[in-house]
Amino acid sequence: MQNISMLDNITMPTTPRPDALVKWLLGVALLVFAMVVVGGITRLTESGLSITEWKPIAGTLPPLNEAAWVSEFEKYKQIPEYTEINGPAGMTLAQFKFIYFWEWVHRLLGRVIGLAFALPLAWFWIKRAIPAGYKPRLLALLALGGLQGTIGWWMVSSGLTARTDVSHYRLAVHLLTALFILGGLVWTALDLKALARNSASKPAKLTGFALAVLAILFVQLLFGAWVAGLNAGYVSNSWPLMNDRFVPDGIDTTKGVLYALVNDPFLTHFVHRWWAWIAVIALIMLARRTKAAGARPASIAIHSAFGVQILLGIATVLTGVNIVLGVSHQAVGALLVAATVWGAHVLGRDHGT
Repeated sequence: MQNISMLDNITMPTTPRPDALVKWLLGVALLVFAMVVVGGITRLTESGLSITEWKPIAGTLPPLNEAAWVSEFEKYKQIPEYTEINGPAGMTLAQFKFIYFWEWVHRLLGRVIGLAFALPLAWFWIKRAIPAGYKPRLLALLALGGLQGTIGWWMVSSGLTARTDVSHYRLAVHLLTALFILGGLVWTALDLKALARNSASKPAKLTGFALAVLAILFVQLLFGAWVAGLNAGYVSNSWPLMNDRFVPDGIDTTKGVLYALVNDPFLTHFVHRWWAWIAVIALIMLARRTKAAGARPASIAIHSAFGVQILLGIATVLTGVNIVLGVSHQAVGALLVAATVWGAHVLGRDHGT
């Protein structure tokens, strides 16, 4: 019994391990980034409605024989996207398999992220490796990840009956929740990294200035999601003018300007295109303050991310939404969120205003 007790003392850490948690959280953040990229591919290949049921366990495996594939195809044939668009276009089983693959990968990656977060969390919890004060935050991130799965199905279900695509409102909630989770993982990892360096370190605080920058970026991301959901990227393939006009023709305000602002593809594209420059000004200010606080790498990350993002956005428009450029635009958008959170964390750690 004494030997067992001694073994327990050896294998059960009595002090937190913030450095180990940092690696874990950044690994999960990388998976979330991959999820955002695959989500972009799923959207641009019109794959999101190919799986018409939500089976958390049974849905882990794809169809394993031809009969199973035919069965899934028959289910897909019942929804408006097939009866109104892909059916008349002559979709084959091989084409269905292609779009099914991307949606299956997207859902599988969601399951992988859930396990990659929940299982290590339980392990660190049992091993008493989680620093004081961080358990509630980690549980909140776990709950948010579970909610994201529900939001994903809520989004998909909006396109299975009366629509040929998903609700752009629900798509925005789904994308922004993923980016919020990404930001939460990065922020928490940075807090723990500081704690690993200095045991007296306290979590960073979100300053008023950083909150304002994040709010401006949120608006840009929101309109970006609406542009994606409304296929508004296709309404103009010219820049800086939209179809030879600053304010494009075609904006439908018959239901009011506010309704058009969140539903009209021309107006959402216009706002997304020009609000980007307001976001750039805010991000430059954030980067400058970040550099002044002594975190030059974070400043470089912010400048690089928004610079590449602007170029990708313009290129995506000019090419009529080339899929590689469109997916890259969404991917760099996620990196921009991570870089902005990094800069905001620097200011919060430095107690800037």
